[in-house]
Amino acid sequence: MVLDLVVIGTAITLGPLHNSAFILLLSSRRGVRQGLAFLMSWLANLVAVIAVVVLLTGGQPPARHSVPSTAAIVVKLAIGLALVGYGVYRHRRPPRPHGPPRWTARIDNASPVAAAGLAWLLQPWGLVGAGAATAVDANLSTAADWFALTGYCLLATLSLIVMAIYTLWAPTAANARLSALRKWLGDHQERLIVALALLAGLWLTARSIYDLVV
Repeated sequence: MVLDLVVIGTAITLGPLHNSAFILLLSSRRGVRQGLAFLMSWLANLVAVIAVVVLLTGGQPPARHSVPSTAAIVVKLAIGLALVGYGVYRHRRPPRPHGPPRWTARIDNASPVAAAGLAWLLQPWGLVGAGAATAVDANLSTAADWFALTGYCLLATLSLIVMAIYTLWAPTAANARLSALRKWLGDHQERLIVALALLAGLWLTARSIYDLVV
């Protein structure tokens, strides 16, 4: 479970779309407030999904090869296959010019509520679902699994936390470097999406098949 959560959390935190949006929020007129609203909403979404899973399982993993256990593995397999298919599709489709989304022009006037809603919209729900299916195996009677779930939520938020702290610590330097990072993410967005989708998808597919067979 732990290794799966590390892979999923890393794939989530490296996603280019939400990181680019977060940088735009931080550079806006009320950047700190909007960035904090986005970050807290992002983290709250992850925690809420894990909390629902824990409530459903009672904090005890289902027996191996039972119906609930098999269902969770099948969900991960379906998500893995979907990610692989999506990565292949994005890789093979003809390149197309694309400008920034329309909402970027309204960032300066966005409220903290809008920033929080944007975090919900940009969350990669397929990967979040894979994390939820993995959390089914958590045994909350052990401190290690508590630590694993907490670490997963923080890892999936790590890029946002680092950028927020950097902006608060050195706002002038952060503004310049994060703007350069946003440009780099925009230039390499397609390749990043393809790479993350394929790597995470292949991992989930292989692990799910192994868990079903063994």
